[in-house]
Amino acid sequence: MKKRRDIRIGSLLMTIVLISIVAVLVQRIPDQAQVVISSEPAFDESQHVQQQKHNEVAARFEQAVIMLHAQEYDYAITALHRVLKLTPTMPEAHVNMGYALLGSNNPEAAHDFFQSAIALRPTQANAYWGLAVSLEALCDMAGAKGAMRTYLHLASPDDKFVTRARAALWEWDTADKSTGSSC
Repeated sequence: MKKRRDIRIGSLLMTIVLISIVAVLVQRIPDQAQVVISSEPAFDESQHVQQQKHNEVAARFEQAVIMLHAQEYDYAITALHRVLKLTPTMPEAHVNMGYALLGSNNPEAAHDFFQSAIALRPTQANAYWGLAVSLEALCDMAGAKGAMRTYLHLASPDDKFVTRARAALWEWDTADKSTGSSC
C-alpha cells in the first residue's frame, strides 16, 4: 500500500492565507454605501399620515373646482366641506366655498366664507371679488363697491377680470345716480 500524503494542514494554511488576503482587499475598497445609524424610525408614520392628508385635500379640492365649473354647486359644497375639515386655514377653499354658496343662492353664507378667506389671507384678491358679489346680492352696494375697489387694488393689471370689475363699479355707480337707491 502506498502511503498517502496528508494535505489537510496545507489546505488549512492556504485557506487562512486566502481569507487574510480577501479581508485586506475588502478593507481597501472605498466604502460607497455607508450604513447610517439613526435614532429616527425608518418609517415615519406621521409623515405618511400627512402625505395621505395632503393627497386627499388636493383630490377633493380639484373635485370641487371641477364641480364649480360644471355648476354642480351641491357637490362642490360637499367636497369643500371635507377640504375645510382637513385644512381649515386654506383660504382658497373658503373662497371656493363662497362661490359654491353664491351659486346655490345663499349670499349670506357666501359672504361669511369670503370674509373668513380675507381674514386668513388679506391679499386673496378673488375673495374680494366674491365678497363684492355677495354684498351686491345682499343690497349692500357701498360694501360691494368697497370690496370691488379692493379687488382692483390687489389684482395685477393684466388680470382678465379687471375689466369686468371696472364695468361692475361703473354699473353700480350709474345705477346709484339714476335711481337714487342702492338696491
